[in-house]
Amino acid sequence: MFYIFGGMKLYKKHVFLAILLPLQILFVQFLSKKPEFIEKYYANGIYPYISRFFRFILGWIPFSFGDILGLFLIGLFVFEIYKLFKNRFRTIIPKLLQFTAFLSLLYFCFYLFWALNYFREPLAKSLQLSQSKYTTEQLVYTTKKTIQELNRIHYNITANDTLKIHVPYSTKEIYTKVPLAYQNLAEHYPQLSYKTTSLKSSAVSLFQSYNGTSGYLNPITGEAQVNAMIPKAGFPATACHEVAHQIGWSAENDANFIGFLTCIYSDDVYFNYSGYRMAFRYCMREVRKRDKELYKELWKTVHKGISKELKDNYNFWKKYENPIEPYIKKGYNSYLKANNQSKGIDSYSYVVDLLIAYFEQQKS
Repeated sequence: MFYIFGGMKLYKKHVFLAILLPLQILFVQFLSKKPEFIEKYYANGIYPYISRFFRFILGWIPFSFGDILGLFLIGLFVFEIYKLFKNRFRTIIPKLLQFTAFLSLLYFCFYLFWALNYFREPLAKSLQLSQSKYTTEQLVYTTKKTIQELNRIHYNITANDTLKIHVPYSTKEIYTKVPLAYQNLAEHYPQLSYKTTSLKSSAVSLFQSYNGTSGYLNPITGEAQVNAMIPKAGFPATACHEVAHQIGWSAENDANFIGFLTCIYSDDVYFNYSGYRMAFRYCMREVRKRDKELYKELWKTVHKGISKELKDNYNFWKKYENPIEPYIKKGYNSYLKANNQSKGIDSYSYVVDLLIAYFEQQKS
């Protein structure tokens, strides 16, 4: 039942799993060209059951099980590397085979448990939004709408356009409000319903701050996780974004748009602020690319209290800038491109297409 290699027992299952890895890669590439199949049989077929199963068994745990598992695996990997050096690489062939077998198993779980959603049909089709190349005029119209709403909500909270908002909720309170916001959203968009909660603070929030990320979904455990250190004004939109991944929308622009929708359909004014705040920031980035003078003029129409809050947000992230962060982002950029997001990290900004389509739809 085994081969002897370098004094170690090498089971046939390792060979079998290692051989399966390239076959799996080819099969995933084949499925990536079948969005209708993925949409029908995976995204709206088996995935909702897989997702809810993991949320049911892990959602009640107050800490991130996925983060602990990840840290354990990293520690195990470092220990195995140490043993390789200690044994002067005498066991390198069986160890490489075991590692390849592990990668094969991880690859299988990654795509089965979540990542096949990368190849589903776009959100715009599901929501019947007319997504197309937009004009600067359409961009400016949408940006002005987000400024108008953001100013209105800001003043409702502060009653003073120069004061910064202060979100009075704890992270746990925000987490309890996210499913309620999704409940409201599902009344208008039933396909975006969210049941069985598994939303937590990341156990590696400090690391996330240093690599410039606000949250992520663990694709193996199905836990939606938020960087607990981020400024509270953006917290609701980030939490809603991660839940969007959890319910099967892998593309970053789609998750951003669902995060926006969930926040603005919420009964909570701080969620409303967070949603329009996110939309405003993405729209303004696009305006700056097209017309810097117009960008400056639009900023003049934003309440000073909002500008102060966004300045604090900028300073927060500035504090954690480091030489390694760009390399981490390059790696993530490559990961996104390998999973049907041709623009990589820039795909986050493609939410502007959806925002414009949404506001155009609201006109009629």
